[in-house]
Amino acid sequence: MRGLRVRLELGPLSRPPVMTECYPLGIYSRADNPQARRVGVRVGEHVLDLTRTAQQLKLPWAELVRGPTLNPLLAAGAAVWREMYDALPSLEGPRLPLRSVRLHRPFEVADYVDFYASEHHAARLARILRPGQEPLPPAWRHQPMGYHGRAGTVVVSGTPVRRPCGQHRTPHGDVVTGPAERLDAEVEVGFVVGVATELGASVRVDEFEAHVFGVVLVNDWSARDLQAFETVPLGPFLGKSFQTSISPWVVPLAAFEAARVPVPAAGSEVPSHLLEARPWGLDIELELRVNDHLLSRPPYRSMYWSPAQMLAHLTSNGAALRSGDLYASGTVSGAGEDEVGSLIEMEGQQFLADGDEVVITATAPATDGGRLDLGEVRGTILPA
Repeated sequence: MRGLRVRLELGPLSRPPVMTECYPLGIYSRADNPQARRVGVRVGEHVLDLTRTAQQLKLPWAELVRGPTLNPLLAAGAAVWREMYDALPSLEGPRLPLRSVRLHRPFEVADYVDFYASEHHAARLARILRPGQEPLPPAWRHQPMGYHGRAGTVVVSGTPVRRPCGQHRTPHGDVVTGPAERLDAEVEVGFVVGVATELGASVRVDEFEAHVFGVVLVNDWSARDLQAFETVPLGPFLGKSFQTSISPWVVPLAAFEAARVPVPAAGSEVPSHLLEARPWGLDIELELRVNDHLLSRPPYRSMYWSPAQMLAHLTSNGAALRSGDLYASGTVSGAGEDEVGSLIEMEGQQFLADGDEVVITATAPATDGGRLDLGEVRGTILPA
């Protein structure tokens, strides 16, 4: 591996057999007409032209899937989403081989928030960065913690990652300006908001499914040396904002009916706006590879805070949602050493070198007992 030592080898490179379609939606263009971006549905190794099919069949939501983004569909609401998703398996229309099309960012990102919802990641990172101190910040079990990123630097999978520059401290204590030396990847799950809210309103935990359309995979690239220098006292800034990659396919929430699992029970420390009658997360199995080497399998089911709790807390102060908002889980890490979601958590692991390619993939249980293929998010490191 170029610049990266394999700490663990977890088995064959092939993923578990994928048996069930989940009909994710995205934006594609043909090679002979790259400017004409249309809505497509991934069906195996093909793309169904949903824009043309919906128009030909005069489906009631045809105008919402004309392209060039998914945002009109996102804003339409849960009733339309369900009607469309239920119709997808029976649609017959033009299909193109997946390898013959170009995939684009599936929606215009309005705002981007990244949470810190894995107890295993937060505690492990604290032991590395703040040895001898309490592993979790005082507020961590009281509320989901996070930071605001830059929507303009959210890019589609396959976009190269330029190594950022900034200030950081050398091992000798000198402050220097230059290319980041500790470039890291973060395995995350993202949630795409469809229905907006007014400024001053808040979203209850039981309203989650009325506002969230679906799921994407996220790599929240991190320059750890820049992050360490700038974080005290205000938190992540340039070490995080240079680029965030998402998968090109948005998997509708309706596909995850068989993937729901409990999350840790809310205790007395949790405020009323975060109490759920039946807290649930998602049984998503992720995989992290660098240069085709499998490094870890982080399980999203181990996250402490649920997707609904994160959304409720995001809006609890009256912050408005906008159609196209993206919020991510933060690094997904489990209890095991082979379940970490970032390189910094791997003892003895080197950080990313120029030329390294990082690929995150994921699957989830399907209602028929098979697996849903949630796609991938990949990126190659370019020099500063």
